[in-house]
Amino acid sequence: MNFLSRNKWTSEDISNLEGKKVIVTGANSGLGFEASKMFAENNAHVVMACRSLEKGRKARKKIEEKVDEASLEVRKIDLASLKSVEDFADEYKANNDSLDILCNNAGVMAIPRSETKDGFEKQLGVNHLGHFALTGHLIDLLLDTEGSRVVTQSSGLHENGEIDFDDLMMEESYDKWEAYAQSKLANVLFGYELDRKLENKEVKSVVCHPGYASTNLQYKGPQEEGSKIRLGLMKVANTLVAQSARKGALPMMYASTSDEIEGGEYIGPGGLANMRGYPEKQESSDISYDKDVAKALWTRSEDLTSIDYDLD
Repeated sequence: MNFLSRNKWTSEDISNLEGKKVIVTGANSGLGFEASKMFAENNAHVVMACRSLEKGRKARKKIEEKVDEASLEVRKIDLASLKSVEDFADEYKANNDSLDILCNNAGVMAIPRSETKDGFEKQLGVNHLGHFALTGHLIDLLLDTEGSRVVTQSSGLHENGEIDFDDLMMEESYDKWEAYAQSKLANVLFGYELDRKLENKEVKSVVCHPGYASTNLQYKGPQEEGSKIRLGLMKVANTLVAQSARKGALPMMYASTSDEIEGGEYIGPGGLANMRGYPEKQESSDISYDKDVAKALWTRSEDLTSIDYDLD
C-alpha cells in the first residue's frame, strides 16, 4: 500500500540511500539538522553546509551519537556571500564527481532590514539568491548524476508574496513580513522555472514547505529586534501549535526521496490548514504558476548573481 492510499508517508518509507550524495544547507539546526539525520539514518553521505563550522560540527556529533556509522562532513557556506557560495561549490566539485540531492533549505525569517555582502536585501539574498547561485554552480554535476534532484524549501507564507521588480531589495519601503513572503514566493518561482528548464533532462526540481514546525527560525527576528515580548510569543506558539522539526522535515524528505515525485511539484503537510501532518502534493499560490513572472525573476537573478545556467 503506498502513501497516497493511506495518506501517511513517514521516515520509515525512505528507501536505502547507500551510495547517494546529499547537500543540505542550514544543516546545523531545525529542519536541516533533522533532514541530515534522516539521510544519515538511511545510509546517504551528507554534506552539512553551515554558516558556522563550530555549530555544524556540534550538530554532526549529535547525529553521530544517534546514528551508527553516519557518513557526514561539515563544510562552510555563507549564503549571504556569493564568494562563499562559489568557494563551497568549487570545493565540493573538486572532491566529488556526483551529487544526487541538493536541499536548498537554509533561510532567515522576518528580520530587520539588512543587506548581504553583495548588497542584496538579506531575506531575498539568503533565501533565494544564495540558493539560486549555489544551484547554478552545481548544475553540471547534477546533470551528470542520474536521477538527481534539487529540493527548495519555501513556506506557506509565500501565498502572501509578490515580486516587486521596481523595488526588489525593498530600499524604498521595507516590511519584514512582506520581504519574507517575497523571498519565499521567489523560492517557488525558482523551483518551478528550474524544472521547466530541466525538461527532458535527468534532474528533477521540487518545492516543499514544512507547515508550522518548531525551529530556531522563528526566534531570529525577535532576537535581532531585541523584542522579548515577540520572542516569548513565538516560544509559546512553538510549544502549543507547531509540530516537531523532524515532522516538519518530512515534506523535504518526501520531495528528495519518494518515487512518486515527478518534478515541478509542491509538497507540504496535509493536516490542519497545511500547518501540520504528513506530506502530500499540494497547490501553491496562483502567482507562483505565472511563467512570465518566473522568467523575469530568473533573468534578474542571473544578472544579480552573474550566474548563467545555460540550460536553454
